[in-house]
Amino acid sequence: MMKRFLAATGLISLCLAPAASAENISMWVRSGIGDSFKKVVEAYNAGHDDKVALTEVPFGELVQKYATAIAGSQAPDALSMDLIYTPAFAAAGQLADLTDWAKSLPYFNSLSPSHVKLGTYDGHIYGLPLSVETSVFAWNKDLYKKAGLDPEKAPATWEEIEQNAEKIRALGGDTYGFYFSGGGCGGCMIFTFTPLVWGAGADILSADGKTATLDTPQMRKAVGIYRDMVKKDLVPAGAASDTGANFLSISNGKIGQQSIGAFSIGTLITQYPDIHFGVTLIPGADGKPSSFAGGDNFVISKGTKKLDAVKKFLEYTYSLEGQKIMAKYGSLPTRGDIAQQVLEGLDPRMQVGLKAISIAKTPYTLQFNDLINSANGPWAGFTNAAIFGSDVDGAFANAQSEMQSIIDTAQQQ
Repeated sequence: MMKRFLAATGLISLCLAPAASAENISMWVRSGIGDSFKKVVEAYNAGHDDKVALTEVPFGELVQKYATAIAGSQAPDALSMDLIYTPAFAAAGQLADLTDWAKSLPYFNSLSPSHVKLGTYDGHIYGLPLSVETSVFAWNKDLYKKAGLDPEKAPATWEEIEQNAEKIRALGGDTYGFYFSGGGCGGCMIFTFTPLVWGAGADILSADGKTATLDTPQMRKAVGIYRDMVKKDLVPAGAASDTGANFLSISNGKIGQQSIGAFSIGTLITQYPDIHFGVTLIPGADGKPSSFAGGDNFVISKGTKKLDAVKKFLEYTYSLEGQKIMAKYGSLPTRGDIAQQVLEGLDPRMQVGLKAISIAKTPYTLQFNDLINSANGPWAGFTNAAIFGSDVDGAFANAQSEMQSIIDTAQQQ
């Protein structure tokens, strides 16, 4: 009888026990993150008790606002952060250490390698890929055809690209063979120009980020390629002053070729249906291709009380369902092991962006903004002066010196 009573009261207690309360996860994203991530959040919120509340912060303000929020103990639970900034926040001790959990994920080794590298500091993992971006080369098939070129033949070397540019420019008027945003847009030029050097086996920084390695034969050759096309009037004059506002100039129908982001494939398809274009990998200065790995890392604020709930949400974005939702709206897969399933039925040109992931690179440095992204920084100044200016040797010497000075000063602090 006593056993029955205890069993009954235990059952009543079980029935009366409060259910685990749902969590409301606060997450910040940079403005312009696009529909891919917003849609995966909508799907997660619709099918789970836990909810993710997104706050969009202006792109240029996100890093400073996050640092201020951390200092005031007002940080969101999670953040979608441009992967280039992950090392700096990790080094400052402001992100949750995800090492053990990350390595326990059965698909960990298939996650975008550049994102994981930038998410790692001092042997620990603080950031994992959320949105994957790569740079690719695009050409206007209609202009190729008008210029007597094979519209289906992707150029494989810069010699071919320049020859094709000459034929396209010969069409006359305001039609040009090539374009790039070279007017102090450091972010644009690291994204589209550096692959010429990486593909040729060189880099602008040492592997540990402590030495500037700008002046190499490969960089000299890459600069020469661009200078030659500018000198031959194959590039619109506006490229010299474009700070990124006209980055996707191929969309105007007057540009024959340019390097773009894989995200632009979806933009061109949906917003510029009259532009018939092809995409291929960006050739290096010696022909071997490379790419810039961009996009965002998913980071979790150190000290959040909702760590487990945030992890569950990230696991959903990594699921086949989550990955398919993101890809449908233009994002490349973050998981290589299911990438083909994710892209099944989507525009085949997305496959080029996927191929670029395995060869893509991102400079690893705690001073990325000061060195590269800043419009007044040495990288932006160098690319503009070396390509458009009259003193190439001076451009190399000044930028090399300034980059090393920034690195050395940071190490002394």
